[in-house]
Amino acid sequence: MRVVIPGGSGQVGAILARHFQARGDEVTVLSRRPRAAPWRVAAWDAAELEETDALVNLAGRSVNCRYGAESRREIRESRVRSTMWLHEALTRLSRPPRVWINASTATIYRHALDRAMDEQTGELGGGEPGSPQTWRFSIEVAKAWEAAFFSRAHLGCRQVAMRSAMTMSPDRGGVFDVLLGLVRHGMGGRQGAGSQYVSWIHETDFARAVEWLIERDDWAGVVNVASPNPLPNREFMRVLRKAWGTRVGLAVPRWMLEIGACVIRTETELILKSRRVVPGRLAAAGFRFEYPEWEGAARELVGRWRQKQVQHGWA
Repeated sequence: MRVVIPGGSGQVGAILARHFQARGDEVTVLSRRPRAAPWRVAAWDAAELEETDALVNLAGRSVNCRYGAESRREIRESRVRSTMWLHEALTRLSRPPRVWINASTATIYRHALDRAMDEQTGELGGGEPGSPQTWRFSIEVAKAWEAAFFSRAHLGCRQVAMRSAMTMSPDRGGVFDVLLGLVRHGMGGRQGAGSQYVSWIHETDFARAVEWLIERDDWAGVVNVASPNPLPNREFMRVLRKAWGTRVGLAVPRWMLEIGACVIRTETELILKSRRVVPGRLAAAGFRFEYPEWEGAARELVGRWRQKQVQHGWA
């Protein structure tokens, strides 16, 4: 296949590029600042989409920042405008991609402690009384992103919005690396109340799910891409400590998280909102996860993280 990944210069883009290149597919990442990579990287140009089998759009400013006015504008516009740019680009092609998968986020669902959220019965968030403004902002962005994506249809091009959970890989700077860093430094206890659910997916299953969505010609609409077994934060961190080989982990109360988030210029929404998202459509269709449980996934990820530490001399 010929796979084009706009906005694929980050961690998730690298996961997909590695996966499809290993399959023998032709991979092109579109970037505003093209740089050397093991696969082809090109500037944003509509001509790059001609005769493409699969378009996987990941473009969007990182949400790992403080939600000031400028950041909010950039987060929203980078997602909506890039999606609308692709709509316009596809109208100029003689042969558009047969499938367009657009990134979305599991954050679109409400803060859920009571039950799991699938595509059919899940409740979108935004109207819960008392929810922090930063949480509402993230949900509004997700809704605007999907609205832009589904605002137009293209003949012969399936459109799939991928509501993905946190993708776990041992790559440096990724979410797993950050969480493991807390464990390694004795801060790997529960965060906040610890009852909030963590939705996650192992990088192998994430890439396989994207491949599945490309190959299933009968699939369109929204799809949750997450492990079938989200778990409370306190249990999530306990399992990660066990995988690392330590039992001790200092709990971090909410007030301390708020101070820390301010210092490192991020938001606690990424940790404190309960994301209890499950892959209803994938499970019903018989998709088999290689890492359905966090214990096995954490053990495998820790093992490869240690290998990378030796290979690259990580601290």
